[in-house]
Amino acid sequence: KKGWIDDFGVKGPAPDSAKLSWDKSPVANGAHYFMFGRVDENDPPGILREKGFGVEFPNYIVDVKKDPVTGDYTEAIQFQCLDRGGVRVFEGINFMSRNPVMTDGEMKAMHQRAKDAGMYPFGASEEQMHMVARRGEDEPKIDNSWQQMWHAIGVDKVLELLAESIEDGGR
Repeated sequence: KKGWIDDFGVKGPAPDSAKLSWDKSPVANGAHYFMFGRVDENDPPGILREKGFGVEFPNYIVDVKKDPVTGDYTEAIQFQCLDRGGVRVFEGINFMSRNPVMTDGEMKAMHQRAKDAGMYPFGASEEQMHMVARRGEDEPKIDNSWQQMWHAIGVDKVLELLAESIEDGGR
């Protein structure tokens, strides 16, 4: 059985997406959430299984871009879809890059690859997708009365405990 744990470090929300509340969030200074991935040898190539929030779903690797010199993957396009009882209950399209900031040209190229792969009817066009707002990685830590309250009641400790239990295999 081949598997791994994806550790998604998040800070949020970003100031542009939640102008009034971004600095009040208990995860404004960061938190982790985890997804479990595995390869099922019965699946065709290009499918990774991910499990998160109590649900396992197929994650289709639709497109990858490699660095021509190193051969390392630099970008990927994923499609996730979950049906229950013949009803689509979740659909996700992820454009991923190792570069934290992409140019407009790089994004347009990813949209074109998604279009070439037949993903536009599922929501991959520029008009149907949105860029996730981000707060810069080098921004100073937020220290205000809200963050002090979250710390005083122990939210940061609960998040750390949860992260540790998952990392230690508490599945």
